Amino acid sequence: MKTFKKTSLAALMSATTLMSASVMANDGPVKLGLMLPYSGTYTALGEAITNGLKLAIEQEGGQLGGREVEYVQLDSEADPSKAPQNMSRLVNRDEVDFVIGPVHSGVAMGMLRVAQQTGAIMIIPNAGLGAATNELCMPNVFRTSFSMWQDSYPMGKVAYDQGHREIVTITWDYAGGKEDLAGFEEAFTAEGGEIVEQILVPFPSTEFQSYLTQIASLAPDAVYTFFAGGGGVGFVRDYAAAGLKESIPLLGSGFLTEGNLAALGDAGEGVMTTLHYAETLENEQNQAFVAAYESAYGEMPDTYAVQGYDTGMMLVQALSVLGGDTSDQERLIDVLANVQLASPRGPLSFSDSHHPIQNIYLREIRDGKHEVVSIAAENLEVPDEACQM
Repeated sequence: MKTFKKTSLAALMSATTLMSASVMANDGPVKLGLMLPYSGTYTALGEAITNGLKLAIEQEGGQLGGREVEYVQLDSEADPSKAPQNMSRLVNRDEVDFVIGPVHSGVAMGMLRVAQQTGAIMIIPNAGLGAATNELCMPNVFRTSFSMWQDSYPMGKVAYDQGHREIVTITWDYAGGKEDLAGFEEAFTAEGGEIVEQILVPFPSTEFQSYLTQIASLAPDAVYTFFAGGGGVGFVRDYAAAGLKESIPLLGSGFLTEGNLAALGDAGEGVMTTLHYAETLENEQNQAFVAAYESAYGEMPDTYAVQGYDTGMMLVQALSVLGGDTSDQERLIDVLANVQLASPRGPLSFSDSHHPIQNIYLREIRDGKHEVVSIAAENLEVPDEACQM
């Protein structure tokens, strides 16, 4: 087991004694503090994570280790400046047993500072910044989602194996996009490929025409991109409208198209992405999950819903082992670290730095669905050397 660099377990345990009385009382409900966006641009993501989490716990009779569950939902507003105050409120005023969040990586940075100071157990169901389980790793922080590197790195080898040798990359000029492109470039250049141009678009601009003209003039073998949400829809549609799709294949991180299939329409057909989930995965757990989610919420689940669901299942498994006892913080962290799930996304376990070890799938949009082409990387573990002493 690694020795954690930033905060020792002993120091966290000392800080924990100053935390909430709820950690010591096992006859009341388990309190889950949900610090997710419930307004603004990322509302749908916060709601999907919440829905998945609650579905997992409802399937266990609405209890964790035999205890009732109380949800304390706080709108993060995807605002990094409010993150430390909001996190402190959940830990110190609301006395939650676990903090679940956030979606936005900037918000995660503020939350991590409070987690370090208090020893509060934090489970990240989305934010992809690599530092959370690397440079800033600590024993009381877990991730049930991904890092930008984990979803982009496998596409580098895929692109090379498909015969591409010269590629243009393009993303917004911000940390998340740059991390994503770096993962792809690391793998692609290691195979012998060349990045002929990296294009950075001012965030959050969706005016792509001049960049598409530049790509056409460069005539690369393919384009790799990271955009998400409305930016992803705009880029894919503009790319097709510019006549590039048929001559220059478009590759991307799965968030380019995740949650956007209906909006993409025909422009998305044939686009290939890598991600740790696809709604069409043919395993027993995913088929049951999709059916249960559709029944409960009237829509198909996406990656965000799965990340929430697996957060719930992680808590279900750990508190079942502990019989609902959350009083021994060190033992609780150890049990969480050893959780292994048969997830809708495939087998899921945790590295020493508490990052998920998981499959990454190559997906192609066919008839408006993410069809799984292959496993691009099996049981992929994220490098976390900075987490060591």
